[in-house]
Amino acid sequence: MKLKVQKTTLATIKPFRSLFLQENNFQIRYNACHERGWTDSYRFTLGQHTVGYGSLKGQEIPDRDTIFEFYLIPAYRKYAAAFLEELIKISKAIYLEYQSNDALLSSIAFEFARDVNAQVILFKDHFVTDLQPPEVQFRLRKDDDPHVECSGTYVLEYQQKVVATGGIMLHYNVPFADVFMEVTENQREKGLGSYLIQELKRECYQQGRVPAARCALANKASKAALLKAGFKVAGFMLLGTIKN
Repeated sequence: MKLKVQKTTLATIKPFRSLFLQENNFQIRYNACHERGWTDSYRFTLGQHTVGYGSLKGQEIPDRDTIFEFYLIPAYRKYAAAFLEELIKISKAIYLEYQSNDALLSSIAFEFARDVNAQVILFKDHFVTDLQPPEVQFRLRKDDDPHVECSGTYVLEYQQKVVATGGIMLHYNVPFADVFMEVTENQREKGLGSYLIQELKRECYQQGRVPAARCALANKASKAALLKAGFKVAGFMLLGTIKN
């Protein structure tokens, strides 16, 4: 049977993307690229059967130079390398970007990409904490709260001053949500970031979402705060250049 890779519509690959999301039961960093129209979709067929899909986005939004999703029905995964090779040929992709916790793409990525490196750490919830800095209040942000470095929906207040702010981003694959925060510079290294993350995690669950997070590989302070608040490392975002 002849395998084929053809450009198609997002609607065509939707059933297979549902299988991809079900199997990869974790936060997909670039999930919203599809909904925002920033992707090209390709259908994989073997003989008369559709067996999977691949998706491209751009390192810059207008471009379509990066393969970032790749899925095959389990029964056809022995053809994974052949389909990826054909996808690269048809799409003329330059980069391969993927999450290390994506088992299928991770298993063959190094056959096709060079200079693979990580810039971002991915986190998932691991355990419940009970942090409570004295005299610190977690609350919703008010319209008249002063501006701080990161404009989130929630703040920490200490001695009638906003000392940290954060929020929850909901544009990821359900049920996952991304938490983010920023502590004012003169209040750092006091455990406020971890406390804020702890409370944002609780808010996620109250909204029927599973908290997740990410930070730059070099951001040791954010990594420490996330770990202290009960997250654990789930993987890394990996980016490589496709071999000639």
